[in-house]
Amino acid sequence: MRRILEVDRALAVWWCTRTECASALARRRRERALTPTGEQHAKRVLDALSEAWSEVTPTDALRARAERLLAVHPLRAADAFQLAAALVWAKGSTASFTFISLNERLRESARQEGFRLLPD
Repeated sequence: MRRILEVDRALAVWWCTRTECASALARRRRERALTPTGEQHAKRVLDALSEAWSEVTPTDALRARAERLLAVHPLRAADAFQLAAALVWAKGSTASFTFISLNERLRESARQEGFRLLPD
């Protein structure tokens, strides 16, 4: 992911992305897979990233798009919002945008919607 970010620092993310990241960090700390010091470092990185990225905010149209995605792809609600936000950002021209995720179901759904995927 670092290499991807070094190549292209222009990030567009769903409005809840920061909260989802904070949730993952807290879970990893509770599981003792992340030290308190490691968590603080990760939070500083998250702060820096979130100051630089563009957020796709929630709208009725985005919710409707997420609900359509749930009907045609095996996604969970949060993943449907992620993909719907990417579709809104791309303004329907998915072939010229790259979708980044490590979630295989979400990646496959994004591929079917026409996005290029990273990491390979």
